[in-house]
Amino acid sequence: MLEEVERWLSTRSWSVNDRPLHRVMAAKRATGQSVSVVLPALNEEATVGGIVAAIRRDLVERTPLVDEIVVVDSGSTDRTSEVAAAAGARVVHRDAILPRLPAVPGKGEVLWRSLLVTHGDIVCFVDADLREFSSDFVLGIVGPLLTDPGVDLVKAMYDRPLTSSAGLPAGQGGRVTELMARPLLNMHWPQLAGFVQPLGGEYAARRSLLERLPFPVGYGVELGMLVDALHLVGLDALAQVDVGVRLHRHQDGQALGRMAAAIYRTAQLRLARGHLVRPALTQFERGEDGFEPRTYSVDTEERPPMAEIEEYAARRAA
Repeated sequence: MLEEVERWLSTRSWSVNDRPLHRVMAAKRATGQSVSVVLPALNEEATVGGIVAAIRRDLVERTPLVDEIVVVDSGSTDRTSEVAAAAGARVVHRDAILPRLPAVPGKGEVLWRSLLVTHGDIVCFVDADLREFSSDFVLGIVGPLLTDPGVDLVKAMYDRPLTSSAGLPAGQGGRVTELMARPLLNMHWPQLAGFVQPLGGEYAARRSLLERLPFPVGYGVELGMLVDALHLVGLDALAQVDVGVRLHRHQDGQALGRMAAAIYRTAQLRLARGHLVRPALTQFERGEDGFEPRTYSVDTEERPPMAEIEEYAARRAA
C-alpha cells in the first residue's frame, strides 16, 4: 500500500462515534449548511418506508439535521411511491425531472437527476433496499462534511454479511467489490485502495463537487464518482466512516456479472477515453435444448456534469 494511503487511512477514516450528533448539529448551525437525503428507488416497498421513517424520526423531528428527504422513483410497479410518501418523504418520479431529456434505465441516471430536485448544500445518497436501517448511516457520512471544510465526499464503510436461504451466515457480501472493483482500483488508481466499500450506495458529498462530476447512468456510478473526485479534488478531500453493518437484498450471480461488466466499462472509459470495445455481455442459462446465450448491453452512457445543464444553472441563479 502506498504511504499516502496509509496516512490517509489514519487521518480520513473514522467511526460514526467520532462525531456525536450534538457536535454535528453545532457545526450545522455554525455553518448554515443544509442537508438533503436522496433515496433512489425501484420496487422497494418492503424497505423504503422504514428507512424514510427512521431518518425523519431521528434526524428531522427529534434533531433537525436533515432538511429534506427525497425518494426518486425510477418506475416502480409496486407501492414504493405510496409507502415512501406515507413515511414522510417527498416523492419525485425520475421521468418528471428534466423531461426534455428522455431518461434511460440505471441508478446513476436517478442520482444525477436528483440534483435538480434537491436543494441541500450537502447531498446524502442512501440505497432504498436496506434492512434494519439505522439513522447512524446518515449521521456518519454527513458529519465530516459539516465539521471539516477540507472534506468533499464521504463513503460509508461497513460489514456486509451474505446470508444463505436458511438465514445462516454464508460468507461475505460485496462480491463485485472484491472480484472487480477492488482489483481495478488497486491496479489503476492505487490512491483509492484504502476505501473499504468503494461501491457502497451510502455516501454524501458537497453539491459543489457533485455538480461538477459526470455520472455514469448505470452501476458504474459509484466507481466513476470516486475516480473522478480523486482527480478533481484530491485524496485528502475524500473520507470514509464506519457505520457498522449493512443488510440488504443480494443479487443473483448473473445480475452481479452484468454489474461487474458495467463497472469494468466505467473504469475502461476513464483509462482510455475514446477506445471502444463491444459494450455487451453474453451469459448462459440452461433451457430445454441445453445452455442458451443471453446477451445484455453494458451501460456505457454518461451524463455530463450537472453544472453544464441549462435548467440547473437557471435554478441555481434564481
